[in-house]
Amino acid sequence: MNEKMSAYGGKKIINRHKALWSQKYFHSSFATGIALLVVSLVANYFANIYTTNHASNYVSDVILDNIPVFNVDFIFLEGMGIFLVILALLLLRDPKKIPFALKSIATFVLIRSVFIMLTHMAVPPVHSYIDPTSTFRYMTAGNDMFFSSHTGLPFLMALVFWSNKKLRLFFLLTSIVFAISVLMGHLHYSIDVFAAFFITYSIFHIAQRLFPGDYKLVDKDEEFVDR
Repeated sequence: MNEKMSAYGGKKIINRHKALWSQKYFHSSFATGIALLVVSLVANYFANIYTTNHASNYVSDVILDNIPVFNVDFIFLEGMGIFLVILALLLLRDPKKIPFALKSIATFVLIRSVFIMLTHMAVPPVHSYIDPTSTFRYMTAGNDMFFSSHTGLPFLMALVFWSNKKLRLFFLLTSIVFAISVLMGHLHYSIDVFAAFFITYSIFHIAQRLFPGDYKLVDKDEEFVDR
């Protein structure tokens, strides 16, 4: 019985992909999403270089000043990697969300790239050890403080998957766990974490306005239809 259900589920996912990838609109929308994501990651890379070269002094923080430093290296690095893998699998399972997810993430990264150049405070002097050989060193230089991507990105996905209660809860809990971990590791100031929720919510609505056609697909239960 379980094998039959698994086979049925796999066939259903394949049919979803066939229905979508047969449409020219989906092809172009996907390609645009990938292009925007690449541009945003390049912008993030150079924004990190600028921030590192112009990092100012660290500041006091009401939360960080009152809690010890915990080692959160695994959550910060491997945890984010696991999160991204799970996100990729969820998008493959529900491909109609792929274009909007790609474009909303790209919008998130681009806006954050501007923010970290505007507010380039130094990381607190005593903080959790982060492996400098990690692949994530290309995405963060350590001084990209405002606002917290670890907090904001899962929250953004909670908004994208909002109609699914289980996934909404998963992404919200992931966002909270990451938020707590970066504070425990003194890797972000409290304002970086708390502001991330408000800024990310605004970014989600900006993406809705910029990519209305892709957003219409997000909550559709019916098969994709040609436009």
